[in-house]
Amino acid sequence: MSIFAIGDLHLPLGIDKPMDIFGGRWENYVEKINKNWQNIVSHDDVVLLCGDLSWATYLDEATKDFEFLNNLPGKKILLKGNHDYWWTTISKLNAFLDKNKFKDFVFLQNNSVLCDDVAICGTRGWKSPFDKGFSNDDQKIYERELLRLRLSLDEGKSLSDNLIVMMHYPPDFEFYEILKEYNVKKCVFGHLHGESGWNNATIDERDFLVSADYLRFSPLKIL
Repeated sequence: MSIFAIGDLHLPLGIDKPMDIFGGRWENYVEKINKNWQNIVSHDDVVLLCGDLSWATYLDEATKDFEFLNNLPGKKILLKGNHDYWWTTISKLNAFLDKNKFKDFVFLQNNSVLCDDVAICGTRGWKSPFDKGFSNDDQKIYERELLRLRLSLDEGKSLSDNLIVMMHYPPDFEFYEILKEYNVKKCVFGHLHGESGWNNATIDERDFLVSADYLRFSPLKIL
């Protein structure tokens, strides 16, 4: 089993909102995702999908996007991004999978997923308190996301000492402190696009930027 990660697929198959208008790397991006994924991911592998999966507003609008992913190999672990407006309660999400007979999907929210001897943990994250315009409402969301990360890691730690964290937003200083506290081996995140975003990303032996356009729409093997 190998573990791959990619984020920000922004699939438009259920609604007419393709990313091709941004040109460059985004041209024919759905075809690129399909080809690259098929070439490197096997049915025994795991793919961490780090948010902003679909442009759908409502869950039923995301059906074609899930059909697309369902036809790709591997187990998919999904995390909510800031544009995943279709994301509802876990019970409704799981009922959606059952209704459509979609297999090998797991939603990550306040929980963890054991893959062999690796516990996959994580949360969406949020903008940094140092960002311009950070409000009191942002602070509440930020603190909730810190708590959700701890809940996920506590469960993961009960399953394995080998922890991988997936986030949508890049982890800032308070999230980093939690990652250090739990001795997280690897952290993957997305959200950042374009040269200006990529240049501000922290990328090292533990932390990986996996925005789809940054990866040229090819899942990154992290383990």
